Amino acid sequence: MKKLLIISLLCLLALPMQAQRSIPKGYVDLGLPSGTLWKYSNEGGDGFYTYNEAVRLFGNKLPTKSQWEELKDYCEWTWRETKRGYKVTGSNGKFIVLPAAGYRNCIGDVNYVGSYGSYWSSTPDGSDKAAWCLDFNSGNVSLYSNDRCYGSSVRLVQD
Repeated sequence: MKKLLIISLLCLLALPMQAQRSIPKGYVDLGLPSGTLWKYSNEGGDGFYTYNEAVRLFGNKLPTKSQWEELKDYCEWTWRETKRGYKVTGSNGKFIVLPAAGYRNCIGDVNYVGSYGSYWSSTPDGSDKAAWCLDFNSGNVSLYSNDRCYGSSVRLVQD
């Protein structure tokens, strides 16, 4: 009887451990309804990728438009003046930071570093020339269709 009680207790203790999922190194669980994990830092530092480069290099780890919308809708966004970017905090208190790295236009000029951020999604906008991005400045966060030749930042996800 004592052995059965000990085994039962061990099984009950193990249940919560089984329910926890393994989080890959470098990713953060923000407590989103979808369970999407967001990478803690940008790919290539503050480097820029065209849409085609981003899709080719990162494939299904590039967030969809819906994943950006979920991040926008379910997290608290706090502009960090000294660090120039947004601290994005999930319902569980964990966070990522999206730097305002600017963007690179189609002729190669880098613009608005420190005041603007642009991050690719994997979702085309329905044309063969543009795709959806999360764009922001200190007062606004929105999803916007950008020309695919633009260079934007990349933040990866893991489902």
